[in-house]
Amino acid sequence: MPTPTLAERYARARQQLDAVDQSHALNFYAELDDAARAQLLAEIEGVDWPEVKRLIRTHVKQKPMWTMPGNVQPAPWYPYAPPRDSSLHEKYDKARALGEQLIRSGKVAAFTVAGGQGSRLGYEGPKGCYPATPIRELPLFACFAEYLHNIQKRFKCIVPWYVMTSPINDQPTRDFFAEQKHFGLDPAHIMIFPQAMFPAIDMHTGKVLLAAKHSLALSPNGHGGSLKALYASGAIADMQKRGVEHISYTQVDNPIVRMIDPLFLGLHAMDDAQMSSKMLPKCEPMEKLGNFCTVDGKMTVIEYSNLPEELAHQRTPDGELRFRAGSIAIHAIRVDFVASLNTSADGFALPWNRAEKKVACIDPVTAKPIDPATPNAVKLETFVFDALPMTRSSVLYETDRQDEFAPIKNASAPGVADSPQTSKAIQTARAAAWLEAKGCKVARGAEGEPLAVIEIKQTTAIYPQDLQDIKTPAQINAGESVLL
Repeated sequence: MPTPTLAERYARARQQLDAVDQSHALNFYAELDDAARAQLLAEIEGVDWPEVKRLIRTHVKQKPMWTMPGNVQPAPWYPYAPPRDSSLHEKYDKARALGEQLIRSGKVAAFTVAGGQGSRLGYEGPKGCYPATPIRELPLFACFAEYLHNIQKRFKCIVPWYVMTSPINDQPTRDFFAEQKHFGLDPAHIMIFPQAMFPAIDMHTGKVLLAAKHSLALSPNGHGGSLKALYASGAIADMQKRGVEHISYTQVDNPIVRMIDPLFLGLHAMDDAQMSSKMLPKCEPMEKLGNFCTVDGKMTVIEYSNLPEELAHQRTPDGELRFRAGSIAIHAIRVDFVASLNTSADGFALPWNRAEKKVACIDPVTAKPIDPATPNAVKLETFVFDALPMTRSSVLYETDRQDEFAPIKNASAPGVADSPQTSKAIQTARAAAWLEAKGCKVARGAEGEPLAVIEIKQTTAIYPQDLQDIKTPAQINAGESVLL
């Protein structure tokens, strides 16, 4: 089939835009050179315009109001480790064995959501390229690759790795993987694909905004868009061809996340869940984590800003927060469940969420730059956790902050959480605890913090027991840097 000409593409774009009253997107087309025309047309071709028209009616011209559902209860969860006298010990042993068998038999794929840039970190480039570890400054993508090397060696298997980018960082991500020789992994088992973008819409006129004469004001369609991108990209079809049944979903900013966790996957599979999640016990009532709840018996995440304070502060008789299960975007998802979300008769099943934002743009008539002082636009996105209420069964499993949660989201500064500084401190603290469990003496400060910098490669160990047969220091003194 011959490649369509710019003229043919323009005619098709004009027809699409006229049908939804958005033809102003081509106002400056005649002024552009061919390269700029091609870019603009590619952006227009990547937008679901009938969906834009529908959402302008339902989410821009009117403001959907979130209402607190009735019958909200704390979600039940499996504890990080069963109590000493609990009958769960036997179930955990069976679940772990089942998870290991699923991995060994090629039934599990790794999925990394990596559409973000490192701009909040003062880093220009894909966030997955950001240096994350305390000593080697290993990039986030390389941390995950090391984990996969460990899992594949441990279980003598192949774990295909699917990486979702955004159009903003897709090519730089591909280039980085190529420059790094795919971190020693076989590129035949790595699939990189971008998520869809959605235009910002003027909240008063309902017109899509232009970032420049040759560009729409676009942003990613939210992490829920990952479930659509998996299907649209052909990743789900590729998984089905490989015999993959379960997707291990993680985000790009956490260098110590267990990308593939046999126990979690086993509990998920044993309970015949379609989508499962890990949770962290919240540090305090208003911690900025979504809250796992059940609503009419269905697993649901209620955003921290939506959970009423009186519920957030409720405590159990033993003093624990009643709503204490915080969402950290770690999921296990059945492949056939993702397929079902994308083949609904009513279209992609996840609900859209409205956010009012300040979006720099140009005037669609004069092309003069507009830098708004107040929100001028509606951005629409979907959230991956909104798939949970659509499941027939969902498992929630507790994890440990030091063991698995050291995200890098914000630039380092005094008192700022989830920064490179706090992440490296958690990585060192975890490494110190693992070494101390083996008998190593680690110098610690008055607050109990390690006074050395320690990094354990994920090819060396992903569990503390992995260190048992490895020569480790008997003592680590203050000021030392130790890499294992």
